[in-house]
Amino acid sequence: MLIISYDISDDKKRTKFSKFLEKFGYRVQYSVFQVDNSERFLRVIQSEIEHKFSKTFDESDSVIIFRMTNSCETIRYGYARNDDNDVIIIK
Repeated sequence: MLIISYDISDDKKRTKFSKFLEKFGYRVQYSVFQVDNSERFLRVIQSEIEHKFSKTFDESDSVIIFRMTNSCETIRYGYARNDDNDVIIIK
C-alpha cells in the first residue's frame, strides 16, 4: 500500500489535490490517503505531482509518499524533501 500525506496551505490547491488522490484511494485522515501499492498508480501520481502540482506549491507545502513494502521507501515533495528524519514502523 501507499500512504500519501500532504500539508498544503491554500484551500483551493488542497481541495484540488485531495480530489486528485480520491481517484486512486481513500482518505484515512483529513490529509492522508491510502492507495493500493501499484507501480502504475505510483507512476501516475508522481508524474502529476512533479509536472502539475509541485509547480504551484509554496515553500511550506509538502507531500510525502510512504511506500509500504519490505523496504518502506519514502518519497518526499515540497518542503518535506528536506526532512531526513528516520521513520520507525512497529509491526
